[in-house]
Amino acid sequence: MNHPEPTPSPSAASLNFLEEIVEADLRSGKHRSILTRFPPEPNGYLHIGHAKSICLNFGLAQQYGGKTNLRFDDTNPATEDVEYVDSIQADIRWLGFEWEGEPKYASDYFQQLYDWAVYYIKTGRAYVDDSSKEEIARMRGIPTEPGIESPYRTRSAEENLELFEQMKAGAFPEGSRVLRAKLDMASPNMHLRDPIMYRIKYARHHRTGDQWCIYPTYDWAHGQSDAIEGITHSVCTLEFEVHRPLYEWFLDQLPPFDPRPRQIEFARLNLSYTVMSKRRLLQLVNERYVSGWDDPRMPTISGLRRRGYTPEAIRAFADRIGVARRENVIDLALLEFSIREDLNKRAPRVMAVLDPVRLVLTTYPEGETEWLEIENNPEQPETGSRQVPFTRELWIERDDFMEQPPKGYFRLSPGAEVRLKGAYIIRCDEVIRDAEGRIAELRCSHDPHSRSGADTSGKKVKGTIHWVSAAQALTVEVRLYDRLFLDPDPAGSKDVDFRTLLNPDSLRVLGQVYVEPSLAEAQAMDTFQFIRKGYFCADPDSSPERLVFNQTVTLKDDWAKANR
Repeated sequence: MNHPEPTPSPSAASLNFLEEIVEADLRSGKHRSILTRFPPEPNGYLHIGHAKSICLNFGLAQQYGGKTNLRFDDTNPATEDVEYVDSIQADIRWLGFEWEGEPKYASDYFQQLYDWAVYYIKTGRAYVDDSSKEEIARMRGIPTEPGIESPYRTRSAEENLELFEQMKAGAFPEGSRVLRAKLDMASPNMHLRDPIMYRIKYARHHRTGDQWCIYPTYDWAHGQSDAIEGITHSVCTLEFEVHRPLYEWFLDQLPPFDPRPRQIEFARLNLSYTVMSKRRLLQLVNERYVSGWDDPRMPTISGLRRRGYTPEAIRAFADRIGVARRENVIDLALLEFSIREDLNKRAPRVMAVLDPVRLVLTTYPEGETEWLEIENNPEQPETGSRQVPFTRELWIERDDFMEQPPKGYFRLSPGAEVRLKGAYIIRCDEVIRDAEGRIAELRCSHDPHSRSGADTSGKKVKGTIHWVSAAQALTVEVRLYDRLFLDPDPAGSKDVDFRTLLNPDSLRVLGQVYVEPSLAEAQAMDTFQFIRKGYFCADPDSSPERLVFNQTVTLKDDWAKANR
């Protein structure tokens, strides 16, 4: 097989520590090419932290002409489901990556892992322990003091083999016995104090059915699975750093692997105003704090996708935050900046009025419709323009009018002039109120010589506001999203239930929003900039009869301003 030459880095000084390791391995001839892996457990939907890991593992391999395996860590059938398997594959592909060959599973190696466990027993490296979970935890003790050896640690290899075979055959109740590696109960590293290799679980596996009732632990399965697949660089997050000596020890007891995988740790993504625990995210779903895994307030990849985030923005965010060795917290505003930057280039501009008030142009002919040409995106002139209908009666934003404006207010007020986007300069002449005193209508006059693109009025106005024709507007539903949590570190305190920190205003639904008629053609997940309001996308639940738009992000970081 011909291996592509690794792409040289632009500058050694710009390499992160993972790139330095890979380049050194390729330069020394230790590896001709690299093979990484992304090993999710199919017990939930992937979130933005997994997106960083995906970008890192797949990106590192692509950078150096290598490949990446997708391997599901399906060693706990009680929490795993085919739904999660399918969603994970969809998320990876949506992010723009493709794995090598068919997806792989730890369950592909169950027989080999079992055979190696038998070898460990025969060579005195593993034993069956009848102790309860609580007893094992107590005997392990604390890092500063030696643990207590299990009374079952001295069983003969023959007895351990017989008991392990009986475990496999289903002869014992769930949780009554485990297989443990025989290491060092005095080690300051708690993971080396006779770690568990197998436990009894009577749960149907999504791939192997009822074939097995003993399942390997992550620590036992992971390094061996890497070795079986020929993984060269096993890149994982920092919480696995203390597991690395065990990873190495398990491999040391078996015949040499070529290539032998190397575990390397990097700092996981911690994002402000966000929880990254799949257990907690599942809790939010099950207890109906959100509508599902793809709720646009969730940090899941499917939630971000439904909210209108693009794979390009997420990849840019992952690249922007880089790779570190130390844990840190990334401000959510940086993720929001990444999507703004991306959508500013690609999203068509359209007009939408979220909080409408009627505006009547008393000087404009009744029944007349004028089609005005308005650019689609000033950032991309090649996208051209569209025709927008202009009529006597319009909708404008309620906050674009103020009866007693402060100094520096350049929008509409009594007697003041303002330009309607792409149309005419108008002046407010009269305010009409309803029975409750609320402004119901603004009556204005327009200067027919001030039409945009053909303005001969000679007037200069400082303010421009958007509008929608009342006669031809579409009525749509808009969902406005805010941060799901009020606290920047909702998972940081063990004394506070993270659910009490949920933002009660994280979702507001506006049912009477008027948009220009061009949006009738919007397809699910199409993204737009609602001029002066923010970026929005068409929700997958939209239909021609009921258009729904989700707010992706505001035009500016309004949250930061409001919370200074």
